Amino acid sequence: MDIKWDEILITGDPIILGSQIAILLTSLGIIGGITYLKRWGWLWREWITTVDHKRIGIMYIIAAVLMFFRGGMDGLMMKAQTSRPEMSLLDAQHYNEVFTAHGVIMILFMAMPFLIGLMNVVIPLQIGARDVAFPQLNALSFWLFFSGAMLFNIAFVVGGAPDAGWTSYFPLAGKEFSPGIGNNYYAISLQIAGLGTLMTGINFIVTILKMRTKGMTLMRMPMFTWTSLVTSVIIVAAFPIFTVALALMTFDRLYGTHFFTVAAGGSDMLWANLFWLWGHPEVYIVVLPAFGMFSEIISTFSRKQLFGYKSMVFSILAIALLSMLVWVHHFYTMGSGALVNSFFSITTMMIAIPTGVKMFNWLFTMRKGRIKITTAMLWSLAFIPNFVIGGVTGVMLAMGAADYQYHNTLFLVAHFHYVLIPGVVFAVFAGLYYWWPKMFGFLLNEKIGKWHFWLFVIGFNVTFMPMFFLGLNGAVRRSYTFSVESGFAPLFLLSAIGSVILAIGFAAFCYNIYWSIRYADRNISNDPWNARTLEWATASPVQHYNFAKLPEVKSADAFWYMKKNNEGLTLKDDEIEEIHMPSNSGLPFLMCVAFGIVGFFLVFEWHLLAAISSILIIAGLIYRSFDYNDGYHIHKDEIKETEKAWRNTEGKVNNHVS
Repeated sequence: MDIKWDEILITGDPIILGSQIAILLTSLGIIGGITYLKRWGWLWREWITTVDHKRIGIMYIIAAVLMFFRGGMDGLMMKAQTSRPEMSLLDAQHYNEVFTAHGVIMILFMAMPFLIGLMNVVIPLQIGARDVAFPQLNALSFWLFFSGAMLFNIAFVVGGAPDAGWTSYFPLAGKEFSPGIGNNYYAISLQIAGLGTLMTGINFIVTILKMRTKGMTLMRMPMFTWTSLVTSVIIVAAFPIFTVALALMTFDRLYGTHFFTVAAGGSDMLWANLFWLWGHPEVYIVVLPAFGMFSEIISTFSRKQLFGYKSMVFSILAIALLSMLVWVHHFYTMGSGALVNSFFSITTMMIAIPTGVKMFNWLFTMRKGRIKITTAMLWSLAFIPNFVIGGVTGVMLAMGAADYQYHNTLFLVAHFHYVLIPGVVFAVFAGLYYWWPKMFGFLLNEKIGKWHFWLFVIGFNVTFMPMFFLGLNGAVRRSYTFSVESGFAPLFLLSAIGSVILAIGFAAFCYNIYWSIRYADRNISNDPWNARTLEWATASPVQHYNFAKLPEVKSADAFWYMKKNNEGLTLKDDEIEEIHMPSNSGLPFLMCVAFGIVGFFLVFEWHLLAAISSILIIAGLIYRSFDYNDGYHIHKDEIKETEKAWRNTEGKVNNHVS
């Protein structure tokens, strides 16, 4: 592609110009602040080169919050554009770019890192391990995700943004109908980020299967660990499909092949099938860890063991299997035929059964429980009715004949937001309020948290409930405007007002983080919720080695019974041994930079520069092959001093961080 240097930077749009200025000023502010505070060395040693699963998890969460803001701004722009008939805030092309970015960012660069971040922080602690199985691979996973996310996010100011929707359907996404480089960003950046996610899946499968502490059988694992294990299996099964599809897309766009083109023997429906073979399991990749989080929180604040533990496990396994057998319901209208549509209609309705089982598990867990209403519990309670709305409308969409009416209307958009926002966003907010003290040693403010909860939940329903009715009345998705005569204006305006309330709720969350960092009490219990699982059996925030002595598990809800029976809470001097830990490494970050450079050159189709730069990736792999650093040992004296800081004189778990 003959791209002129003066066309690389997007100009002429006041919104994009404002974004460019904001990015420049923010970058200068961050660089200036770090330099003024002389924190570059600290940043490199403690964060950029870390292989500690807890810090990697926190970096995932920080990235997810930033992406939530970016994707949310896209959503607000869409709502502003459709708040009145024939609005001209965005033109058709810009609107296409905005809804494409919104979908990709919210699903792949917000929901995924939020959940993987919490998995990183919590799972090794829940199974009584000192780290994940492959710490440096874990760091590489994060930095590849970060590289892909940054590459995708520069598209709207450098070169041009993707504009074919988050599904990037062919032939629209091909060179014939999208000759610009925007969709190159989609193909390349998602491949880089997807490699990181695939590595995460492999890492957590090995971690959970091979690194559980003594006595923790599979059927004694916390439910969040179970859902994370099944999610990791789905990642390993589904993400290679997407990686191959993106590779074929790259060949079509960069090298003139015809896998998905209309001409020369290509098949645009091949892309649709490959995309949704990954895309629908992806829904469960983000929802299943959320189910695990709700299970932990509801059990903790009901003061009861999770009802129907085994049925919950089997329902999760059933969902994992059925998630690979429903993808055609995304294109009933594309000519598969009545027989095929009927088969996938049945499998789609079947997947509602194990999901319904879990609903009753949670309800019966709360039955006769001594329920404590915290902010985390409020999010868990709100999830149930809101997610049921998403589930019921999903069963409506599962019926092939009826889907001809619903397909590509705002009814569908409302449905998947009622699945993904209660099923993912409510969960990560609940998880953050619940595990925040474990990460940082202080609680988020409960009063501000309840403001955040009510504003967000009310705003969510006001935003998306009208879209069900708009869709049933014929309002189509991905349309940048509508006429006065359509009669859609009142409900579109109501939806736009709801989005503003939703945004205020998110702002309350951000303010809560700021307020709590500045003013929250640091002298809190290591177990502030009277919790049930092993992550609460250690200090808050957690020592870098997690456990001075690996715990022994004798039942499910191990920490609850350790407290009840007064067992396993003491640590004697003769039980302390040196602990082996992995060393930090700068290689994952350098690989991130190398992948980003190669990806950027491929986006602009500068093949020679990309080939030369790929030497950096190969060099990194070779260097890692000859890296014989076996880590380091933490001396007993250091462990004793660390443990004394949070244990009482008898060696038992202390009630307060000193």
